[in-house]
Amino acid sequence: MAANEGNTSRQSGKRRRKRLHNISYTTRMTLAFALVALMTAAVAFGVLSIVWQQHFHDYTRDNMGRIATNTASQIASLYEDRGEWDGGVLRPAEEATRFSPSVGVQVVATDGTSLFDSTRVDDGPDISLAPRDSESIASAPIMVKGEQLGVVRVWVYGSNTLLTRTDQEFRDKSYQAMVLASVLAVLLAMIIGIPFARGLVNPINRISRAAKSFGEGNLGSRTNMVGDDEISQLGQTFDRMAESVEKDRELEHRLTTDVAHELRTPLMAIQSTVEAMIDGVFEADEERLDTVNSEVQRLSRLVDAILKLSRLENRSTPLKQEVVNVGDLISGLIATHEAYVKDSGLQLVYEADPDVYAYCDKDMIRQAVANLISNAVRYTPEGTITVTVRKSEPNVRIAVADTGIGLSEADAKMVFSRFWRADSGRNRESGGLGVGLAVVKEIVGQHGGSVEVQGEEGVGSTFTIVLPLYVDESQQGWRRNRNGNRAPESSIDEAWDEDWESSAS
Repeated sequence: MAANEGNTSRQSGKRRRKRLHNISYTTRMTLAFALVALMTAAVAFGVLSIVWQQHFHDYTRDNMGRIATNTASQIASLYEDRGEWDGGVLRPAEEATRFSPSVGVQVVATDGTSLFDSTRVDDGPDISLAPRDSESIASAPIMVKGEQLGVVRVWVYGSNTLLTRTDQEFRDKSYQAMVLASVLAVLLAMIIGIPFARGLVNPINRISRAAKSFGEGNLGSRTNMVGDDEISQLGQTFDRMAESVEKDRELEHRLTTDVAHELRTPLMAIQSTVEAMIDGVFEADEERLDTVNSEVQRLSRLVDAILKLSRLENRSTPLKQEVVNVGDLISGLIATHEAYVKDSGLQLVYEADPDVYAYCDKDMIRQAVANLISNAVRYTPEGTITVTVRKSEPNVRIAVADTGIGLSEADAKMVFSRFWRADSGRNRESGGLGVGLAVVKEIVGQHGGSVEVQGEEGVGSTFTIVLPLYVDESQQGWRRNRNGNRAPESSIDEAWDEDWESSAS
């Protein structure tokens, strides 16, 4: 039974929340404005009540006290002149009753004799309507030459707070005015709240419409919002995200096309050669088999490069980081590539600062630099390839510079994209797969570093790998970079900033 009641209560709560969520944001904002105004009016009403209950009641009691004191003072002055109680001495008491029809005045002698009572009926029984509760009466002694001859008592009919009818009317009208002010405040809050809420909702609806259109496939949908407020910044963030997604989608389409093209070229060569040999057009001699073999190897290299890039992006291969002397690491790589560079008719120059250390996976860094050297050889018809290792605190900079065909500023922004080609025909002839630089960027990014590129068409280009410089932990604070690897804090922050700027551009 209790469980059923609990389920019923939860379902009822869910229905109420659902009804609340169905209310538009403009309506909720308007109701919130009205509620704030109503709460403000309620607070003001409560404060007024406190004022009436305490301060104004004290004021009216003091007012009645002043009437009693003034009346007693005037009676004492007249008694001192005449020396006896007669009608003329008690005239101030009669005048006090004229202050308000609801005010009662009584003069009592010290022996308890009632000398004057505004409630006494002429020729009637000697009965007074004066209240017996001292809290409902303001009194003042009649003092003559230091001797008390009696007391003046003042009260208000039917009120234990000494509020006169005028005071009560003023209080009631004050409450009525507060009620009217509360209603007007709520109405004004709603009238002002509606355009204000719409002003807030309109940019949100604008972002919502853009997001809906974007989700339906219109990748060109933008909010085009400007301004420095939070909602405008949200719209601008959405636009940047949309531009990034649109660019990624374009690259994805281009990647699909390029991959299909790159795979089709060797496959078509293999297919045509094999079919020709089967049909007897070509003999299955060593030359034909070498052609098929070279195309198979080209296809294998392309598939391996794509798989390698995919593993790097999926983080399926963990980094094996250790403290590495970068100069010695690259020196060994130069030794293995020297003959390859010379066979291409180029000169290889290597320069390194001593004792340059980095915390990295040496195999991956070696591969990244090897890709840069191969790229430089591929696009340098003649001249020199220069590899340098420099300590530039808090970073290590590994630069590969060539005197080749160079690249434009537009090319520099796209050069790390997969299968991107500034001149597809020239690249294909030179044997490039179009993924080497993408692999370099991914490897360096996993180390919390960045890759810089500078170049000029017809002059040459320089690719620079920037890695965090290793220092002793006692000399610099360390923490994990975004890949979970240990690196200096300042280096990580700079690398992240550079990655953000490059992605934003």
